[in-house]
Amino acid sequence: MLISKMAAEGGGKEMNEIKTQFTTREGVYKLLTHSEYSRPNRVPFNSQGSNPVKVSFVNVNDQSGNGDRICFNVGRELYFYIYKGVRKAADLSKPIDKRIYKGTQPTCHDFNHLTATAESVSLLVGFSAGQVQLIDPIKKETSKLFNEERLIDKSRVTCVKWVPGSESLFLVSHASGNMYLYNVEHTCGTTAPHYQLLKQGENYSVHTCKSKSTRNPLLKWTVGEGALNEFAFSPDGKFLACVSQDGFLRVFNFDAVELHGTMKSYFGGLLCVCWSPDGKYIVAGGEDDLVTVWSFLDCRVIARGHGHKSWVSVVAFDHYTTSVEESDPMEFSGSDEDFQDQMIHFGRDRANSTQSRLSKRNSTDSRPVSVTYRFGSVGQDTQLCLWDLTEDILFPHLPLSRTRTHTNVMNATSPPAGATIITNTSSNTTNGNNSGANTPGINSLSTALPRSNSLPHSASTTATANNTNKAGGGIGSGIMDSAIATGVSKFATLSLHDRKERHHEKDHKRNHSMGHISSKSSDKLNLLTKTKSDPAKTLGTLLCPRMEDVPLLEPLICKKIAHERLTVLIFLEDCLVTACQEGFICTWARPGKGLLSSQNQASSPSGTVV
Repeated sequence: MLISKMAAEGGGKEMNEIKTQFTTREGVYKLLTHSEYSRPNRVPFNSQGSNPVKVSFVNVNDQSGNGDRICFNVGRELYFYIYKGVRKAADLSKPIDKRIYKGTQPTCHDFNHLTATAESVSLLVGFSAGQVQLIDPIKKETSKLFNEERLIDKSRVTCVKWVPGSESLFLVSHASGNMYLYNVEHTCGTTAPHYQLLKQGENYSVHTCKSKSTRNPLLKWTVGEGALNEFAFSPDGKFLACVSQDGFLRVFNFDAVELHGTMKSYFGGLLCVCWSPDGKYIVAGGEDDLVTVWSFLDCRVIARGHGHKSWVSVVAFDHYTTSVEESDPMEFSGSDEDFQDQMIHFGRDRANSTQSRLSKRNSTDSRPVSVTYRFGSVGQDTQLCLWDLTEDILFPHLPLSRTRTHTNVMNATSPPAGATIITNTSSNTTNGNNSGANTPGINSLSTALPRSNSLPHSASTTATANNTNKAGGGIGSGIMDSAIATGVSKFATLSLHDRKERHHEKDHKRNHSMGHISSKSSDKLNLLTKTKSDPAKTLGTLLCPRMEDVPLLEPLICKKIAHERLTVLIFLEDCLVTACQEGFICTWARPGKGLLSSQNQASSPSGTVV
């Protein structure tokens, strides 16, 4: 725990003060100072030259009701604790597991939520030297080490995630720009792998591993130029969003190995990416200090948000504040508390289509559906920003309903996402089929956009929403047939088998890990001739609209909450979690959820921060 610089110096500008609470329409979020996690000595970590602090959560279904576990890395150290959240103060003297590494540092980690139990958890840990370790911090076991001799890739691991619904498949990205698919049941071999081209497209290629017996890696993706900084699976696990140091967001059909669409940052590299809970929108952040909202259906930028003063390091959607409302717009009268009671709950079931329900949007005798997407971002400017995506931004050509300025659900073919939307009247599940690639988009922006949630500026007409860069649609079977015909039929089972439905209540537990900037590794495959994109040629196109061509979002709140750059933002049911590079993991109680908040705030001296 640190004493604020302003308190130590006896004053200072208010804008430089570290905030311990902030207010939104839901109420007051409060920092729970007794729920802070860090190294046991609570001494700020000297972060110069170290990898970003990352946090992963898992629930082990402990019968005691306290099943949440937290893992975080600080420098060469890795910690595993019981996470008590808003319920009880953190006890840092009793980590379940602690590891100190020599010669390399942890860079990212991810739990397998599908296999976690009170007796055992599977935790993947990526390292700065390129290795990936599979450990069980409950049993205190180290089961396997992948890329041990660095024969597969010598560069830093930037992101590691289990493939959704799989007990054994995981994906790893590196600063080299390469990404590898592994199976924990297979070995890596004693010699450098040989590859066979499976799929090639614009600035990406996918190779299978040539060997007499199945070995890791199963697949090698080479994506873009420079480091592949982070990737994220869509809510249904079918699509993969990647952000790279070349400034591009690339969205792939993971099973079919097809490029779905691309987007270019305003300038600089993209560092972080996340999906909306229903899979309709992707938000990316990076070195242009912006958050950019991209429509999965239309394959185009629909808004940008400007609030940060430096690079954006993490973006994340808040599944619990993203709200849906179904009511008569002419008769609505209610408080924000009434509105908040209607929530979206997200599962992986994709049994029924919401087509009929979404078609009510334009029906005069039906009650329309209105939804607000909430997401957040943190950056190297030490600031936390919260944002709302509302209907006047997403659908500027439609008249605003009188309910309030929130996002209307699109009356179009549903995206590839497993989102169960629960309202007062009905419950349906979005269809995972991506046959709606021809969904009509918004062809132009009105010159007089209403902006309850955006900065005022003139808007120009945008180009058509049809993405000329989008690769062909669902031809996964063709890819599989081709793989079989070329003697690599084992690929056909990689992502089709070995998948199980995850538990509904576990979906919000996601690791928002991302790598920091690095140069390209010299061991990247040079089999593909790449054409570097000219920023001057992409600016003003669908890939990268000009600033005046899309709405500019204004943050709901923008608060300085740390002394060092922020590296973590995770939304949980009763709190949100942030972390800074000094190694302090902070818990912010949601309105009405902080059982410790009044006690902590009363007992903490003025200006006390983490």
